[in-house]
Amino acid sequence: MKKYLLVLICFWSGLQLSFSQTAVIKGKVTDSENNSSLPGVNVVYGNGKGTVTDLDGQFSFSLDAGTYELVFSFIGYDTQTKSITLESGKEVTLEIQLARNTKTLDLVVVSAGRYEQKLEDVTVSMEILKPQLIENKNTTNMETILEQIPGVTVTDGQASIRGGSGFTYGAGSRVLMLVDELPMLAGDAGDVKWNFLPVENIEQVEVIKGASSALYGSSALNGVINVRTAFPKEKPQTKFSVFYSQYNTPVRPDTLGNRRDSLGNLYTPLKWWSKPPTTTGFSAFHSQRFGQLDVVVAGNYFNDEGYREGETEERGRVNFNLRYRFKKIKGLQVGLNGNMQAANGGVFFIWQNADSGAYIPSHTDTSSTLGTYTNSRINLDPYIVYYTKKGARHSFRNRYLNTTNNNSNNASSTADFIYSEYQFHSQATHWLAITTGAVFSFSNVKSDLYGDHQGNNLAAFAQGDIKYGKLNVSLGLRGEYYRVDTFKTQTDYAIFTKNDTITLLKNSKVRPVARIGLNYQLAKATFLRTSFGQGYRFPSIGEKYVNTSISVLKVFPNADLQPESGWSAELGIKQGFKFGKLKGFADAAVFTTEYRNMIEFTFGQYYPDSVEVPNIFDVINYSGFRSINIGHARVSGIDVSLLTQADFGPFKTTFFGGYTYINPVNLNADSTYRATATDSTNLLKYRYQHMGKGDLQLDYKNFSVGLSLRCNSFMEIIDRSFEDPLLFNIEQTKILPGLKEYRQHYNQWTWVYDLRVSYTFNEQLKLSLLSNNLLNREYMTRPGDIQAPRTMMIQLLYNVKYK
Repeated sequence: MKKYLLVLICFWSGLQLSFSQTAVIKGKVTDSENNSSLPGVNVVYGNGKGTVTDLDGQFSFSLDAGTYELVFSFIGYDTQTKSITLESGKEVTLEIQLARNTKTLDLVVVSAGRYEQKLEDVTVSMEILKPQLIENKNTTNMETILEQIPGVTVTDGQASIRGGSGFTYGAGSRVLMLVDELPMLAGDAGDVKWNFLPVENIEQVEVIKGASSALYGSSALNGVINVRTAFPKEKPQTKFSVFYSQYNTPVRPDTLGNRRDSLGNLYTPLKWWSKPPTTTGFSAFHSQRFGQLDVVVAGNYFNDEGYREGETEERGRVNFNLRYRFKKIKGLQVGLNGNMQAANGGVFFIWQNADSGAYIPSHTDTSSTLGTYTNSRINLDPYIVYYTKKGARHSFRNRYLNTTNNNSNNASSTADFIYSEYQFHSQATHWLAITTGAVFSFSNVKSDLYGDHQGNNLAAFAQGDIKYGKLNVSLGLRGEYYRVDTFKTQTDYAIFTKNDTITLLKNSKVRPVARIGLNYQLAKATFLRTSFGQGYRFPSIGEKYVNTSISVLKVFPNADLQPESGWSAELGIKQGFKFGKLKGFADAAVFTTEYRNMIEFTFGQYYPDSVEVPNIFDVINYSGFRSINIGHARVSGIDVSLLTQADFGPFKTTFFGGYTYINPVNLNADSTYRATATDSTNLLKYRYQHMGKGDLQLDYKNFSVGLSLRCNSFMEIIDRSFEDPLLFNIEQTKILPGLKEYRQHYNQWTWVYDLRVSYTFNEQLKLSLLSNNLLNREYMTRPGDIQAPRTMMIQLLYNVKYK
């Protein structure tokens, strides 16, 4: 017994001695400008050892007695080094303030590698949209503001990046829409509900250009749009916004009309209303910290009488973010985000004719033919995140998304989408960051349009980001399994060369996709990058099974529709600059994207097996659109963008814009495909080959002026059936009367300007006057869909001031 007691005393004495030889260092890191805490700051000593600050900007660890150099570094801030001497058994507390790096634009993104990186360090092309522009343009729908991003277009709700998609009405998406890194695509059509996205609470919008399936999975074949919502800062924030707008009378001075204006020009009156339609709305936002609980609550109401007859919209939305940061369990947080919306309105698809009926639907009885709708949307996102003492992150994020559409024309649908993702991220060493994860999703659809279907997805992914001196290397790999009813992933995984195909996997149940990217710092502010990424997209339930009529058009199902795959590659350069008070980034990239089994919404005659020899009535009854695999396609081009900021005394300016050229080619185009197009070419349909975007903001004391520009070249290729009669030369069988003549007359570039002027009375009150489509330009984004005339708007923004 004495022997055991002696051993215990010796052990305890040694333990006490070891504790007495160490010291504890702890502290907090804050922003030098506003004293807000900085989570995620690297605190490093010795050979890359150290920790990161928690959500409150605090850190704590033990070291042996001695003298150390502590290095505090954070993206967008100047690095700070502090020398300390530690005594055995003592505790040292530090208060560190980091200053913002004014030599750069301080742009930080998370979407490229699913962790925070400087924009200039990423290996892919990215664009960033800040909330200031969203607020300044009184954005009520994310679809409209995304049109301001270089290389991005949205046609009938279908987002396209660098010409990756054409016209696919309400089914499928090659661009993955994320809110806080979780998919926001409906479980049935696989489309984005743009008016559902929480524009009241946005911290930043990040757009990845190019295939991103390795990290994000199916529907990221063409790129990713990630909306990051905000959490409370040190001080509470409360703001209210209210607006009123009115559609102006559209004017068409051309040769299609039958009347003359005061100048003697021929024009066609397009307005159908007796008094101008209006749009009204308001929004509210509040964020605050209550001890360890972070709360964000926001809401929005919107009512649009519509510039097209029968196309109205009224909606209300409420969203919230809740996050609890445990005090006793350092690094642990749980949260629940949510968004709920109810809406009703009417539908417009194509015009009655190209003349006075351009804003009138093809059938005037809108209530029975086109239909009215009521719909509801809800998503709930519970999550758990845990940061270890060494800075590694475990996260378990989930989303439940319900979309319910009740239509008066028997086109109702209810879809439940459940998504769960576990993710692990670790800065394994000072030169290697590792991100891995696993995904499960499930869709359950009950629909008049599609029938009843179920589907699910299983995936696993891993990515390593390596930093070696001035070189950044990113490597990613993902495996995907999909199932819709009995239709499952079954793929031959192959490498396509110029003259041969090398098959690596035969009849695989899992589709692997990979990516590699490199970024090399050529000079102090010059970054050269190149990337190659594979993509894979499983068709949505809507694309495979939709069976409906949209106005006079029929849409047919295609149960045999196969998944599409592809890859994208680019070579780009980003140049940072600072000339006196002017600083910014210029970016240029050459890119190419190839698709196999490309899915396109294609017009034709789709006869059932029972029709062996079609007659005239069969031609009419079975003419319409269908999603089909058109084969091998390529989209290549160039993409340049510019972002600048400048402060010249009381004048402050910001510019954001760019230009994109694409060459979209159907490499399998045959005589049948060419016969369906308006020109005997192998170009893909419904693309603009030239696109330009720009936004300039000028601030002088309390005054601000902003001008936005969007320009597109003429859409050369569409379906011939939109211009010509379905039967022989019978005018009455034209789907879009007057379209051919309309396109011939408007065969030119489209230039659309938006103007905004505002005055800030004080820190709380701001009044803005806005005009969208300032020059009242008539333009069309796809056949039969003329966009809004000039609108005049007044907006009042009020911010509550907290001491």
